[in-house]
This record gives sequence, structure tokens and C-alpha cells, in this order.
Amino acid sequence: MKPIDVCLLPVIPAVILLHLLAAPYTKVEESFNIQATHDIITYGIPLKNTTFLQSYDHFTFPGAVPRTFVGALALAGYSIGAIRFLGEQYSQLVVRGFLGLFNAVVLYNYALDIKNAFGRDVSRWYILLQASQFHVMFYASRTLPNMFAFGLTTLAFNQFLPLPGRNTATVQKKQQFGIFLFVLAGVIFRSEVALLLFSQLSVLLLQSQILLQPIIQAGIMSAIVALGISVPIDSFFWQKPIWPELAGFYYNAIQGKSADWGTSPLTFYFANSLPRLLLNPFILILIPLASIIPSTRHPARGLVIPSLLFITIYSLQPHKESRFIIYVVPPLTGAASLSASYIWTRRTKSFLYSFGSIILLGSIAASFLVSTIMLLISSLNYPGGDALIQLHDIIETSHQSTTYTNTTLIIHLDVLSCMTGITHFLETTHLSPTLHLHYDKTESPPSTLLDPSFWSTFDYALMEEPGKAIGKWEVVRTVFAYSGIEILKPGDGSSFSENLERVYQANNLTKASHQNSESDENDARMKGDSVLSSEEIQREVERLGEEKEKIPWDEEKEREKREMANEKTRLLLEEMGRFGTFRLVRDAVRVVTGGYWIGPRMEPKIRILRRVKD
Repeated sequence: MKPIDVCLLPVIPAVILLHLLAAPYTKVEESFNIQATHDIITYGIPLKNTTFLQSYDHFTFPGAVPRTFVGALALAGYSIGAIRFLGEQYSQLVVRGFLGLFNAVVLYNYALDIKNAFGRDVSRWYILLQASQFHVMFYASRTLPNMFAFGLTTLAFNQFLPLPGRNTATVQKKQQFGIFLFVLAGVIFRSEVALLLFSQLSVLLLQSQILLQPIIQAGIMSAIVALGISVPIDSFFWQKPIWPELAGFYYNAIQGKSADWGTSPLTFYFANSLPRLLLNPFILILIPLASIIPSTRHPARGLVIPSLLFITIYSLQPHKESRFIIYVVPPLTGAASLSASYIWTRRTKSFLYSFGSIILLGSIAASFLVSTIMLLISSLNYPGGDALIQLHDIIETSHQSTTYTNTTLIIHLDVLSCMTGITHFLETTHLSPTLHLHYDKTESPPSTLLDPSFWSTFDYALMEEPGKAIGKWEVVRTVFAYSGIEILKPGDGSSFSENLERVYQANNLTKASHQNSESDENDARMKGDSVLSSEEIQREVERLGEEKEKIPWDEEKEREKREMANEKTRLLLEEMGRFGTFRLVRDAVRVVTGGYWIGPRMEPKIRILRRVKD
């Protein structure tokens, strides 16, 4: 193995794990598999006492359609040993890490088969092009049903790559194994994989590269095996006879319920999803180029035509999401790597090839840069996970000096919190031997949320809208999240100070009026576009202290004034500390650009509330 191949070997797994560490939380689309994996690891498989299954999350939150437990069961089995070794606090990272590494191994194996089929240079370009694409690297470790199917479909595509020197019997066995993997992915995880298999086999039949009889035999046997895996396992966990993917197909495709989540035009996949999935715009040139170059035309068309046929057929489905067609990214990237290698190996022959090689290298570097920016922005989209971790820190800090005798704190989690990062893996029932936490996700019936006695049972709450928490509550922390791009011009303020003012308003800290014009002036400064520095904060606190000596306040007013000043100072320092690095980078860039800035706008999303007890 040459040095460059040694360097490329860890690229794909390293990039996938980097995406995992940068964005360790999950969203609602991933919730079923991540919660199911947690439940299997935590509660085990109750073979004798099936009533123990009632502890599982899917009985409380079953979702619109049932999902398979096969992927969660496999993840739990592989992860449990590592979790016991590393500690439960790393459980979610370990579980997602195993899925990410599985997909990384599959992608690298695809690169090796590309090397065997088309040459070493093509394989190298494939690794670089694939690793620089954001979406596959970002989603590879995410517990979506699509990403369980993705590994199987990529392995299946391997079996249809042309391998020189293989006899007919070997080729037929590989094709049958590829059919088996496609059927396994379609029957268990995602029914749309059936269209992918249909597209692949249709092209092979038209090219006379496969016979109909082996297809039928392999298809029937594969379906029997796949159903033999899914139906018993899922019927046990759902406690009723069920084939989840058939139920999902009937609900989404036959009944058309998927359209309830939104519809997109026929051209959406080609005009929007595919360019974003491939990311590098040069790939959109490399793919057709590979299809017309005489030496790469035949293999490129074998990779491209089935993929485009699948997308075309699947475009008839009204509800569209990029993850539904993510399976075609490896073969399309493989086709692009054919022409990339063709250009690179001829870089010394003419100026055109030399210029093309420079563009190729530059496009990959630019894709890595854009992918990094997209990762940083995406990591800001999980306020629920951030809020729960911060709440645990708050509870530990505020209660560590208190001696408890078997105390339980009850925490309410609202819908947005649960949809943007909170999973059972992040929950901790015991912060100490005597301090326990209980989590509540009640959101229905709506009348319950209007009952003051309901809210009186909670000690803390994570709320998108703090006003919905009835009773006396204080905002102890505000969690910010990405809310689009902000464009600042010279003289413009930033969203930071505006958001900070919202923190004060949410906590009712700005309602108290100061008693002299100097205080009013300083309040105006606090509400303005400028953000106070730490030195100004200290001077403000000292000024309040001096003011206390000059003005004859009664004890109650003095205490309230001091508490308000301390709370304002605490919140301001806290928010400045949390976004200090971001502000430093932004301010440094604005100095260089003369006051201009384009970057993420951070808005308050979730408030951490603590009930004020009488």
C-alpha cells in the first residue's frame, strides 16, 4: 500500500466520527431507533415477562406508523459491551458511533471494489469526493431507517460492479447476493429500496447481463429470509403480529398520508436534493463527462442509469426528502470519480487537462470547506439536547451544597425540547444517591396544560414559551439555536444584544424601574445595540453599590434592587461567556471587512425554568 493510500484509509471514518462529535444530539426523525436501542440496552429483552416491555418508549409514543426493531437490536448488541467499558454517559455516542463506523466500512469497501473494477486512481478520487460531501458524512451515524438501509444498499451496489477476470458463475453469485441485500434493506428498513432494486435489475436485463430466472429465485429466497427476520422480532416487540415496513408502505404510499408532511414538485429531487447531496458542483459535470468519454462510458452508464431511473420513478411520490434518495450517492460519486481520474492522469498532456486538474482539486477543497461550515451550522440546531445537559449542570451546582434525604426533582420537557435533541440516553435518574430526577413529557390533552395544579408538581421545566408554565417561575438559563443567516453592515448591531434583552424580558428583570435618571440612562444602554464588556458590568455593579450609600432606601427596596442587579449581571456574563468565542470571531471579521458580517443568527429557543416556591 502506497503512502497516499495509507493517508486516505482513515479519511471516511474520521470525517463521519468528526460529524458525530460536532453534532452529538438527535432530532425527532431519529427518535424511534435511538429510543428503542436505549430500551433494549437498559431493560434487556424480557423473554419470559413480556409485561416488562411496557417500560419501552414505543408503547407510550408509538408514532404514526410502526418501525422495525431489527436495527435497534443489532446496534444494542454491538454497543452494550463498549458502553459498559466506557460508561453510561457515553452511551449515545457509542451507539451512533457503531452505526457510523458500519457505514464507513461499507463506503471504504465500496472504494476497494471500485479499485478492483476501475483502478487505484479512480478509488482515490472516489474517497476524496465522497468524504467531502456533507450529507452522507453527517447522516451516516444517525439512526434513521434510511441509514440502516444505506449500508445494505451500498454493499448491494458492490456486487454489481464489473470485476475483470471473474467467471460467469462467480458473477451470478455476486448478483444474487446483491439482490439479497437489496431485498433485506427493502423488506426490513425502507420499502422504497424495492424501486432501487427494480431500476438496477431492469438495466442489467436490458444489457443482457443477468437472467430472469436467477432474479426470481434470489428474490423469493431473500424475501423469505427478510420476513423471517422482521416479522418475528417486530411482532414480539410490538406485542402483535406485524410487518412494520408493509404497514408503513400502506400508510404512506397507498393511503397517501406522507403528503400530510408536505409535498414537492416533480423536479425537486433533480433540481434541489441531488445537487445538495453531491455538494461539489463539479460532480455534476464529471458525471455526464464520464458517460461520454469512450474509455469510461460503459461502466459510468452502469452506475448512473439505474440511479437516475430510481430517482425518476420515486419523484412520482408527492412527499419528498433528500434522505429518501441518499442511496444513489455512492454510485453517482463512483461515476464522477471515473472522469476525475481520467482528467488527472492526463494532467501533463495539455493545458486543458492541467487546468481541469486544478479545478478538480480546488472543488474538493472548497467542498470540504463548505461541508465544515454546514456542519458548524447544523450543530446549532439541537437546543433540546443542549438544554437538558445544561439543566443537569444547574441542578448539580445549585444542590451540591445541600444535604438531601431521598429527594426527587420532577422536570417537564416540552415538545420542542423533545424534538431537538432529548433522548432517554441523555436522561439521568440519579444525580447522587439521594437526589433523583423524574422527567415528564405530558402535552395532551391540552386542558392539562391549563391546570395550575399540573404545573405545581414540577421543579424545573424546559419551555419554548415560558409564559405557558402557570405559576411563579424564573428563567435560570436561555438556550440559543440557529435561526437563519444574519447580514450586518457597518453600524448595525447584532442579534446577540437583542437576544439578551429577550432573556431579561422572559425573566421579568426589566420591569423594575430605577429611581433616578442615571439609572434610566444605564438601562437604556443595557437595552441598546451595544453589549457591555465585563469591565463595564463590574463598574455598573460598583455604581449600584455606591448608589446604595447615597440614597436612603428602605431595606426591602434595597434588597430587591441588589437582587435585580446581581441577576442581570449573572445573566449577562453567562450569555457573554456562552457566545464569547462566536462574538470574538464575528467582531474580528467585522474589523477586517469594515463592519460587514455574514454568519449564523442565534435566537433564544428554549428557556430553562425553575419554579419559585412560596
